[in-house]
Amino acid sequence: MEGAVSARAFPAASVAVTHRDRLVALKSFGHFTYETIFEGAPPLSCSLRQGGDFDVKPATLFDVASVTKVVATTTTATILYERGQLELKAPVVGVVPEFMADACEEPDPRRRDVTFRMLLAHSSGLPAYEKLFLKAHSRDDLLRAAFTTSLSRDPGTRAEYSDIGFILLGAALERIAGESLDVFCQREVFGPLAMINTTFNPPADSRAQIPPTADERTEHQCGAGAPAREKPAAKAAPGPGETARSTFRQKIVQGEVQDENAYILGGVAGHAGLFSTAEDLARFAHAMLHGGRPILRPETVALFTCRESAPPGTSRALGWDTPSAPSQSGKYFGPRSFGHLGYTGTSLWIDPDRQLSITLLTNRTWPDCANQAIKQVRPRFHDAIIEALNELA
Repeated sequence: MEGAVSARAFPAASVAVTHRDRLVALKSFGHFTYETIFEGAPPLSCSLRQGGDFDVKPATLFDVASVTKVVATTTTATILYERGQLELKAPVVGVVPEFMADACEEPDPRRRDVTFRMLLAHSSGLPAYEKLFLKAHSRDDLLRAAFTTSLSRDPGTRAEYSDIGFILLGAALERIAGESLDVFCQREVFGPLAMINTTFNPPADSRAQIPPTADERTEHQCGAGAPAREKPAAKAAPGPGETARSTFRQKIVQGEVQDENAYILGGVAGHAGLFSTAEDLARFAHAMLHGGRPILRPETVALFTCRESAPPGTSRALGWDTPSAPSQSGKYFGPRSFGHLGYTGTSLWIDPDRQLSITLLTNRTWPDCANQAIKQVRPRFHDAIIEALNELA
């Protein structure tokens, strides 16, 4: 991890490892930005200087990006399923009738076939990602755009990781629960598990203590020149002629969600928006390793974390992912393992047979998303931990 920071795979990292009911590692590495530790780098911006201490600590909050999908959204779906309020085979249009509308003039009859199970398993036929934020200027506008996004293939025929599907899922779950995702999760998930630092939309007075995830300014506003400019397939690496640098907000993104669609949704969304610490996510993983207790039943956790049998070749469970070859979890996580990645450079992997969980939080998207080195670091990191544990056994 120290080597990865030195090699600029990411400026900041926080990790937690639980093994056989023990927190065996809680470590932090690096600084909020590269500029504090490399000579000759441009000076920190005015807004970042106000934070004072840039060392990462175990209690440092990170934007966990798509890890939101499992810790918040999937867990909400699991709880509602247990209570009989969510039927996995039910069509989504029964809860979100606006989904029958389409960006095209004629409604697509295939939309009636999309079920909640398909949304959770990323097999709904919805596309991976759309820059809805470019045209939607409010939460209602963006939800309307998500609800009417055209299907890219027949539902249930292929697994394609979809942010759009989880935006739709999050909105549907809020309607079923009768309250917003953040309120439901605080009462039903974060509170019972003592995840005291986990939240959507961190308070403004705490944002200076959160590592920034993007520099979206056209140029530095303190007189210095601007620095040269995952997995989730929903945000691929830039193609020819494209830039990895967004200037959407024209500011440093620090303490608010990096994902632009989630930002327009007010920071609370089914696909992104959660902030957490490595220790809090280790608490969540500990509960999952104990069959979901005290918030879930073991048989429900088993249902949601087991790899789906269809579509053919999928690695997806319900909400969760499972190891494939090659996997960002490395080469040692067993067949019953489950986990998820986040675009900002975060991940959570859980192996019930080893009674092991590994949380990795970084801000690899600073200052922009061009850096893909996390893809090489992450599996090596997981392998090194398991090899070290094997040596101690």
